[in-house]
Amino acid sequence: MKAAIIRTIILASSVAISAAGCSKVSNMNGMDHSKMNMGSNSTSNSSESAASVKLTTATPVVNGKEFTITAQESNLEVKKGKTIPVWTFNNSVPGPQVRVMVGDTVKINLKNQLKQPVSIHWHGYPVPNNMDGIPGVTQDAVEPGKTFTYEFKATIPGTYWYHSHQDSVNQVDKGLYGSLIVEDPQDTADRDYTLVLDEWMSSGDMNMDNGGMNMAGHDMSMYDLYTINGKTGDAIDKLTVKEGEKVKLRLINAGYITHRMHLHGHSFKVVASDGQPVNDPAVIKDQFVSIAPGERYDIEFTADHPGTWLLEEHAKDNRAQNMRAIIQYEGSNSKPDPSNASEELPDFDLEKYGTMSASAFSLDQTFDEDVTMYLNTEMRNGEMVYTINGKIFPETDTIKVKRGPMHLHGHFFQVLSKNGKPVQGSPIMKDTLNVKPGETYEVAFEADNPGEWMFHCHDLHHASAGMVTDVMYDDYQNNYTPDPTVNNVPE
Repeated sequence: MKAAIIRTIILASSVAISAAGCSKVSNMNGMDHSKMNMGSNSTSNSSESAASVKLTTATPVVNGKEFTITAQESNLEVKKGKTIPVWTFNNSVPGPQVRVMVGDTVKINLKNQLKQPVSIHWHGYPVPNNMDGIPGVTQDAVEPGKTFTYEFKATIPGTYWYHSHQDSVNQVDKGLYGSLIVEDPQDTADRDYTLVLDEWMSSGDMNMDNGGMNMAGHDMSMYDLYTINGKTGDAIDKLTVKEGEKVKLRLINAGYITHRMHLHGHSFKVVASDGQPVNDPAVIKDQFVSIAPGERYDIEFTADHPGTWLLEEHAKDNRAQNMRAIIQYEGSNSKPDPSNASEELPDFDLEKYGTMSASAFSLDQTFDEDVTMYLNTEMRNGEMVYTINGKIFPETDTIKVKRGPMHLHGHFFQVLSKNGKPVQGSPIMKDTLNVKPGETYEVAFEADNPGEWMFHCHDLHHASAGMVTDVMYDDYQNNYTPDPTVNNVPE
């Protein structure tokens, strides 16, 4: 079996590497999705405030077998009296949750009513290359007034998300994202909540003239407003549970900052990372689950401790105090247990979690390609750039592979080692990996999805400043030719 290994070595700033591809009750924004009509193919109606300001509507859950998603401007009321301008899919932030079963064919018509071109990338999902949504690489960006249809088969269950990949550092920041849930018919959860984490500038001033944002040197302190599902603080919808139920929380980080989440009052299991199941997950309690940009973690717990409990971020600054959801037992009127967001707890360690089992790759096998990537930062012409082997995109070296074993956008990769030590727990299959300063990871993937695929940091500030490369199959014939009249901005 042909295989390739990538050694990712961080010399400076922390990055999140992206290989960017029933009777149950299913919930988002506190709604019971088992009672919703998922067959609609129309855009949600917008509502107007008393001052005639267009506001976003609640995030719907839709059947992705065929659905139209419209990119449009609106205003997001993150809490009472606090509204910020946003770009939306179907006038909601997050956009519609596309929810399908394994085996379904997904057909999404993207309609653009914005003044700037857009696209949709299916983050982490192994779609065909021409459906990957990368402007100038796999398709032209969808210009204002135009429509593009994405179609692929849902082959692998799990928690994924979608977002614009046109000038993504700005467009994702403005709200152009949503969740993609591919249901596993063997899932036994009674409640299923999706929680999308994000950060905003409370002023709403993102300097979007000509479609661009002044990122002030990629200073993360400018993000002073944290949200879950587009709401902040007390405005975040309660997560209703009933004693005895099995509850699943799907945590998605659509922002640019790592969030350390703590579930109060319950033991839990981490059952999946980036949509991929963990083998034999152990029961743990009072540990941080750190979610880096682009990552997803599914956790499950049994509702066996009636009361009112917090799921909250732990951080040293005040911003995190508003990233806090309440888990409310039916019939309970008790006050939430107190926050302990300033306390330090053990960090959940995926590399040592679960139990070992047969996997596709191992450190002692021979790989057909061996690529080392040194990730670093430096100043060039007065600006901070993020480099791969001393180069910035598009001058970075392409990783060339032949069809056989490997992974990136459109693939999954297996984490083999961290800092030279083999993974001790369950085999780890991911599409996004948080790599901190000084760390070294070895990952392997199978080249089983021909095309031209991007490999980049999913702190999109870093990607926009050069930390991007791509993987090219030697035998792939790309029939797409970019339109020179379209302003394609793949990062």
